[in-house]
Amino acid sequence: MLLKIYKKIAGVLGFKLIDKNLIKNDRELSKHAFYSLDKMLENIFAKQNIKTLVQIGSNDGVRFDSLNKFIKKYFPKAILIEPIKNNFIDLKKNYKDQKNVFFENSAISVNNEINILFKVDEAKSHLYGEHIKGITSFNIEHLLRHDVKKAHVKKEKVNSISIKNLLDKYSINQLDLLVVDTEGYDGDIIIDFLSKSTLRPLIILEYIHIKNNTFKKLLDLLNLKKFHFFKIDENLICFPTEFDNSKNIF
Repeated sequence: MLLKIYKKIAGVLGFKLIDKNLIKNDRELSKHAFYSLDKMLENIFAKQNIKTLVQIGSNDGVRFDSLNKFIKKYFPKAILIEPIKNNFIDLKKNYKDQKNVFFENSAISVNNEINILFKVDEAKSHLYGEHIKGITSFNIEHLLRHDVKKAHVKKEKVNSISIKNLLDKYSINQLDLLVVDTEGYDGDIIIDFLSKSTLRPLIILEYIHIKNNTFKKLLDLLNLKKFHFFKIDENLICFPTEFDNSKNIF
């Protein structure tokens, strides 16, 4: 009875409650799917010769990280961006012997608008699962939706840089791979990138937390800029129409 009441209230407010089984089943299916993000990345690095990549939202470089082993195996020039201080320290430690890796302790944002991020207080992180370090966000509601208690949320002031200024700072005039995982701000970053850069890399971004109106704008822009796209797990894979698929990486 209470569930029906909650659903009616959510409907009036313009929200729709999603069955948690749908999310859990989708993630379980992803674990056993024939074609995974890991397999796709292996094909791309092995066959497409990825020379330069940018990873936005690198965290500590290990936890739930899809690029670590490929960066260490294939030695591309890798610019890794992580705004949270403790994560950034761990990130540098986990790549300490890699001469091909460069580090940026900043948040990527449109017009440098983000200077505060919300995270779980380190003193309370033991109360949650391993995923908790990966849900830092510009939006406190994102943490609350992951069942984090508001009293356990902490603000951290961060440096900020736009994607265009980042590319200029590291003199990136060729970019083969752009990976973004920023817990909801991903769409804004890619829209800004597509609008202000002529670079045409393979783009991988987490799409599930992007607001719907931003997501629609992103898809329209990808079509306008002649990118094809599809999803694997919780990621949107976007590649320019001229992308060389003659080697059957997909």
